[in-house]
Amino acid sequence: MDKFLEVLEHEFHLPLGNPVLVFSLILFIILIAPHLFKRLNIPGVIVLIVSGIIIGPFGLGILEENAAIELFSTIGLIYIMFIAGLELDMNEFKVNKHKSLLFGIFTFVLPLSIGFPVVHYLLGYDFNTSFLTASMFATHTLLAYPVVSRLGVAKNQAIAITVGGTILTDTAVLIVLAIILGNAQEGGLTMDFWVRLVISLAIFSAIIFMVIPKVAKWFFTTMEKDQHSHYIFVLAMVFFASFLAELAGVEPIIGAFLAGLALNGLIPHSSALMNRIEFLGNSLFIPFFLISVGMLVDVSIILEGWNAIIVALTLSVVAICGKWVAAFLTQQVFSYSPTQRKMIFGLSSGHAAATLAVIMVGYEAEILDIAILNGTIILILITSIVSTLVTENAAKKMVKEEENEDLNSARNSSTFKKESILLPIANIINFDKLLEFAILVKDKASNNPVRILTVVPNNEEAELNIAQANNKLEGFVRQASASETEVKIISTIDQSISVGISRASKEHMVDLLILGWPNTSGIINRVVGSKMEKIVRSTNKTIFICHLLQPWATHKRLYVAVPPLVDQLTGFELWLKKSIRLSKELSAEMIVHCDEQTRQSIEEMIKRLNLKAPIVFNPFDDWDDFLYLAKDMHEDDVLMVVSARKTSPSYHAYFEKLPGKLDKYFKENSKIIVYPQD
Repeated sequence: MDKFLEVLEHEFHLPLGNPVLVFSLILFIILIAPHLFKRLNIPGVIVLIVSGIIIGPFGLGILEENAAIELFSTIGLIYIMFIAGLELDMNEFKVNKHKSLLFGIFTFVLPLSIGFPVVHYLLGYDFNTSFLTASMFATHTLLAYPVVSRLGVAKNQAIAITVGGTILTDTAVLIVLAIILGNAQEGGLTMDFWVRLVISLAIFSAIIFMVIPKVAKWFFTTMEKDQHSHYIFVLAMVFFASFLAELAGVEPIIGAFLAGLALNGLIPHSSALMNRIEFLGNSLFIPFFLISVGMLVDVSIILEGWNAIIVALTLSVVAICGKWVAAFLTQQVFSYSPTQRKMIFGLSSGHAAATLAVIMVGYEAEILDIAILNGTIILILITSIVSTLVTENAAKKMVKEEENEDLNSARNSSTFKKESILLPIANIINFDKLLEFAILVKDKASNNPVRILTVVPNNEEAELNIAQANNKLEGFVRQASASETEVKIISTIDQSISVGISRASKEHMVDLLILGWPNTSGIINRVVGSKMEKIVRSTNKTIFICHLLQPWATHKRLYVAVPPLVDQLTGFELWLKKSIRLSKELSAEMIVHCDEQTRQSIEEMIKRLNLKAPIVFNPFDDWDDFLYLAKDMHEDDVLMVVSARKTSPSYHAYFEKLPGKLDKYFKENSKIIVYPQD
């Protein structure tokens, strides 16, 4: 018994040293703490930071900073920046890159301009100390980004420019740090220093934006079926990019964010891979980082006298005011709403990682003193609380505003009901790509499952055939569940496949039918004249017929050919919404070829439904010269052609030859033929 008590006392001696016990304690905090304070409306981010203060070396002393905690903390910070880059709406970012640049200038220059005279003249520090401390005010860490991600408002334009501005200002500050350290070292800022810095950053950028996307595309294509290895590959690329950033002379968070941008177009936002990335980060790594931030805070600093309190409060007030002024000016210049201003301020007011990097390096180089260091630790605590509270408040308002917009859009929509998607299966080969397409374009507001339909002949083996088909399809149900999409397998018995599909589409009130392109040799030229035509004729639903040659993630652009008068069809709205959603999911540029009247109809529909889609329009009205599209297309482009039934006002005689022409002149491209509902 004594031996047991002795072992027990050793294991629970503070600070805890057993890594299993330490890990268990942190997991229990991550699991329990946010839920305990949820009823008090205290954000989980603040709860985790305060938990770190309590259990840390300056609190109860239960844990101490060690290599394991530092490792998980670093992974968490890198994860935050990576997810920020990955979730960025690249189409929106490209359109608003000048806005991100201007906000980056505001959020760098204004805090620096306000902070330098305060630190230099009010607190009485020399030039190097004042300039480095003021540059710390310009940094910010996206501490509250998990709130934005959790509430699903990450694609708002205000958030896109804030994330873009973050990387600009943090990069500028870390380069300033490198310059000040170079100036402080013996020899100063020599030409050799500048040449080394410029060359290393150029090589780093080339690897991130030229090498990593090509390697990732090759990997995702080659290892398409081995989806578990996709996550490991992404993780390896992120940390490799972070390491390269260190070699280039900047912080790892810069490499992580740029890796997110480089992989953005290769990881669809509704994919199973994205779900795995977010799940592990939000469940484990990011909470670890937030707890570790709390462990750095020494609240006893306020007991060291008025000098420490004055320095800490001065630094905190200047940091918050500088970020608020930058957010206010951004709102005024771009006519943003008060909610968007709050979001910009909330996201950009948090200080942690880059701030600590600047201050710790400056302290170790003896440029900064202990008062600045301690004041910065208190600043981190104060700004973390302010950032989280403001961001959560703004995000909740955005959710309500978007819900109202969605409700208005639904009321303006031709169908005010939850959508339903049906995937009839004829061949299990490449069906995973078809299912992924359904997941990508599915309306997330609809709680209807994606239905996979099997039609079997009405004979003595009908029940056996149904059982065999259901067994084969179970794997696809698991594939969909990885992306949190419900899939339901349904079966029907009918002598005619087309009649069975038509009947099932009516029974389940289906809006959208997604079919696979027949892959039997020689049949392509007769698609519209054989089984497909029977299906198209037997149901008046909107139909997407997909011929998918490579993984969805590897596609770069969506080329769309639209005939005249398609805007008169009932399915015009549904086709447009699904096309825009596919473009956003793939971060693919959408290029629409149509006549002027159709262009106006598309723009009016986008405005009415508030779809916010950056589309490039090219004039096109000569369907006899349809093949001219081929000259500008690349292998990784998707070609979508809007066709029509013979009874449709948008029908063109050329549509009879369309499948054969597509197979002959666009054989390397993935293709989609759309039949909108009449």
